[in-house]
Formats: sequence, C-alpha cells, structure tokens
Amino acid sequence: MARNGRVLHSEWTKIRSVRSTVWTLAAALVVTVGLGVLICLLVRTTYDDLSPTDRATFDATMTSFAGMTLGQLAMIAFGILVISNEYSTGMIRASLAAVPQRGTLMAAKVAVATLLALVVGMITAFAAYFPGQAVLGSRLASGIGDPGVLRAVVGAGLYMTLIAVFAMGVTWVLRSPMLAFGILIPFFFMISGILSAVSATRKLSYWLPDQAGSMIMSVVTPSQERPYGPWGGMAVMAAWVVAALLAGYLTLRRRDA
Repeated sequence: MARNGRVLHSEWTKIRSVRSTVWTLAAALVVTVGLGVLICLLVRTTYDDLSPTDRATFDATMTSFAGMTLGQLAMIAFGILVISNEYSTGMIRASLAAVPQRGTLMAAKVAVATLLALVVGMITAFAAYFPGQAVLGSRLASGIGDPGVLRAVVGAGLYMTLIAVFAMGVTWVLRSPMLAFGILIPFFFMISGILSAVSATRKLSYWLPDQAGSMIMSVVTPSQERPYGPWGGMAVMAAWVVAALLAGYLTLRRRDA
C-alpha cells in the first residue's frame, strides 16, 4: 500500500508540474463557461423568432452547456498530454524502471488524472449552468430543482471527465501526441457530426461516445428518438472508455517504451 501511495504521489507531481496539462484544464473551464453564456445571450435575444416546434423542444439546461462543444477539446488535449508527455520526453523509460508493474503505473496515472478531470469537470458544469440560466432570464430558464436538471448538470461534469479518460486510453495505444490529436480531434469534431447529420448513418452515430454521452445533459426529450435514455447513453460512453483503457493496457504490456 505504501508503494502504491508513492506511485500515486509521483503521478500527481508529474501532472501538476507540467504547465500544458494545467492550462488545458483552465481552458476547458473558461471556454465552456464563456461560450455557453454568449450562446445563452444569443438565444434570449432570438427566442421569439424560433418556430413553434423549436420552442417546444427548447432545452434551457442544455443550452448552458453549448460551450462544451469546444470545451471538450481542451479536456481531450488534457487526456492526450497526460499520457504523451512521458513518451515525448523519454521519461516513460525512467517511470517503467521505477515501477516495473506496468498495470500499477497505468492505474496510478489514470486514477490521478481522472480525479483531477472530475473535479474540474464538475466545477465547469455548475459554473456553466448558473450564469447561463441567469442570462436566459426567468421566462426561459430552468431551476436546479426542476426534474432532471441536477442530473443533467452532474452528468455534464461526468461527460467531461469521461471524454478526457477516453483520450488517455487512445493515447496509451498510439503513444504519440500528433497521432492522438490527428485522430481524436477529427473524430469528435468532424466524423461524429457528419454521421449524425446524414439520415443514412444517423442511427449509427447514436452509438458513438460523444453522441451517446451527451444525452445525459438533456432535460427535454430530443426530437430524434434514441434507443436509450440519459443514463443509458452514459453507459454507452463508459463502455467506450473501458475499451480504450483496456486497449491501452494491452499495448503497454506488449510493447517496449
């Protein structure tokens, strides 16, 4: 147990001593909150121009999280950098020499990074929700005690956490920041959106991690029927994360540093 504690402390020291990882978490908070408030302001000024159908499906809670579309980019960057920094600098060799049990090393790194992402994700979710609802005004805003709202806010924090952990698992497999960025960014910002926009592939997109996980942030039932609810979507996303971590672990075990 004492050895595991030292490994955890070592991983915590590595993460907080690298400026890029700290700045990516700060960027996730600022971008998500700032962009969310701006979009809420835009919605408030243009709400009367919406069609009756759009008004009927308007989700005030999820509107506060509109900035997460870009904010998750910073969380993905955090997940990539936490893993790839050691490979880029060659420090992974020293880490493996100090902790030959590769599963222990990986578990410690993922545990520390996940806890940090969870704290920042939860702070970001609540920090985005309350200002966004204030900007929307009492006519449009939801209350934290309304049905499904607290679940959506907590779920937004969980979503940001899982997106970072998924990036960690993929980076363990690729072991290169350039490859990880080159695959994950287009996947979440192009491929996922294209698949969901095309009718022939829309149902397939429901099972992608971001499309499924984002359901947790919705309070109003979306117009496009899905085969799962908010927590079901979160379970689908969690399955992707577990698969990515398992693939990362197998890669770490079988390949040299």
